Amino acid sequence: MTATEYVILVNEQDQPIGIAEKLDAHEKNLLHRAFSVFIFRRQGDVLELLLQQRALHKYHSPGLWTNTCCSHPRPGEAMIAAGERRLREEMGLAVALKEAGQFHYNAHFSNGLSENEIDHVLVGTITPEDKIKPNAEEVHAYRWVTVKELRRELEASPEQFTPWLAKALEIVMLFTVSS
Repeated sequence: MTATEYVILVNEQDQPIGIAEKLDAHEKNLLHRAFSVFIFRRQGDVLELLLQQRALHKYHSPGLWTNTCCSHPRPGEAMIAAGERRLREEMGLAVALKEAGQFHYNAHFSNGLSENEIDHVLVGTITPEDKIKPNAEEVHAYRWVTVKELRRELEASPEQFTPWLAKALEIVMLFTVSS
């Protein structure tokens, strides 16, 4: 983080109640709004999900594997617009997103920080021809997996993944089945 970033504080119904500095929200376990983006592509008959490994200098969950992109909307910014903005900034992808659902989670990290978020799950698709241009400040590595492979890895080695990934994935799967 270079400039001071702010998050939208919310109540349990995801209604805005104020703003806070991002680091302050994570230090004080303040409930705030966030999003998780999942990008898919079809390779022949196989549907693949784009994962990113978080940059090694992130102040929480460094080096862990997670969904394609995750962040927080800025005060006054629409959720879809925020997801599309961060996807361009983190992965160099311009993709139209749809909201699949949302969930609340509260995770505490060994460095004393926490995530207490209402997480909006956003979904989009690209073609195999689309080029990924990861931002090294945000992304250490990326890879494609099938949902079946990811579920197997989450079960075998949950410590290699962010705490929100499994729940967000279930929201995505419910959305793709119903749409």
